[in-house]
Order: sequence, then structure tokens, then C-alpha cells
Amino acid sequence: MPGPLLHVGATVLCSHGGQAQPMAPNPRVLVNGMPTVTLVGPYAVAGCALPPPPAANGPCLTGQWLTAATRLLSNGTPLVLFDSQSVCAPTGTPLLVIVTQTRVIGM
Repeated sequence: MPGPLLHVGATVLCSHGGQAQPMAPNPRVLVNGMPTVTLVGPYAVAGCALPPPPAANGPCLTGQWLTAATRLLSNGTPLVLFDSQSVCAPTGTPLLVIVTQTRVIGM
């Protein structure tokens, strides 16, 4: 599905409200003057509200994208879209893209 490209300025949260930031942004492709995010770039999560064991299996520490654009690459690596799927470790819950730019659409 086509969707807006994810960039460093996007608001991305873990499923429990923790703020997620890319650890390896892609400086080769800029959107609104900010680097984009590729499939292989992990996210760091801070402020996850899920309690640690034994109460739960949290908090979320990192996030990794599982799907990305099929027709839009940077240095041979797919760029992440608004509707890309992801998983957080160690909880197994997804990252949620709340807000991103809407000018550049990828597929």
C-alpha cells in the first residue's frame, strides 16, 4: 500500500506510550529537511509504561521494522512507510506511527 515516508521528526510510540527514536537515520534521503528511516535501522524506546517482570514483560527497549516500501529504496534498503509493521523487544508489541510528514508518498 502507498503511504507517507517516515522521517526523523515523526512521532513514533511503543504500544505503551514510550517515545521511540531512530538509532540509525538515513541521511541520503531527506524529507522536509530531515533524514528518513530504513528497514534495517532500529529504534530506541524510552519511557515505556509496561512494568518489568514479574508483573509484565516490559518495558519496551528497542523496536525493529518488519515491512517497508517495496518500490522505494535508498542505498538498496527499503524506506519505512507510515503503515509499515514493526515489533518491540522484549514485549513483542508494535511501534505506532502517530504523526509523520504527508508530502512524500512511497509504495
